[in-house]
Amino acid sequence: MERIRLPGVVWRELRIPNLVIAAAFVSTLLAGPADAATPIKILVLGDSLASGWGLPVDQAFPTRLEAKLRARGHAVRLVNAGVAGDTSAGGKARLDWAMTERPGIVIVELGANDSLRGLDPNATRANLDDILTRLKSRGVRILLAGMKAPPNLGEEYGGEFNAVFPELANRHNVALYPFFLDGVAAQSGFNQPDGIHPNARGVAVIVDRILPYVVRLLKSSE
Repeated sequence: MERIRLPGVVWRELRIPNLVIAAAFVSTLLAGPADAATPIKILVLGDSLASGWGLPVDQAFPTRLEAKLRARGHAVRLVNAGVAGDTSAGGKARLDWAMTERPGIVIVELGANDSLRGLDPNATRANLDDILTRLKSRGVRILLAGMKAPPNLGEEYGGEFNAVFPELANRHNVALYPFFLDGVAAQSGFNQPDGIHPNARGVAVIVDRILPYVVRLLKSSE
């Protein structure tokens, strides 16, 4: 008798004439249920707010969002393309590299570092406009996460910067989550000691508030 071994299978001795049947049985075991849904990849293109700066990997925004979506029965896989310190220009520069993951949905979370550095809102607008244009050309669904300028930069700057996100969402006809840090910004209990980056509790708030927007994009593909 010939004995064949593959990992993860309970083995019995199989006679050579039965190998074809046995192979088919093993393939079924390894493949899993025939009706298992193929996960939709959701790419989070962002900065340290997306990458999970200062947090364990399992507490980062993409990981927590994936867990929440899966708990609701959505077959998804989140791809964390957050880079700490990235500006809209940085996101624009690495977009093609990030898109090698071939996501079906992209959450664009950029702009926080632009405002913290007081960069020209027109430059932020141009960078995000280019990102959205290129994403639309690939046929992916998009959720643009808005950002707001810190109050200390003044009303004029804040007004110009804050207007960038709804303006671009309208121009490109993409979904907009008005403010990524809604319910978390300036709330000491939801932020790390630096007062900028959300702690685990803050990430939970962000996930809960942005979740309906992501679910709508998922349902639009069904």
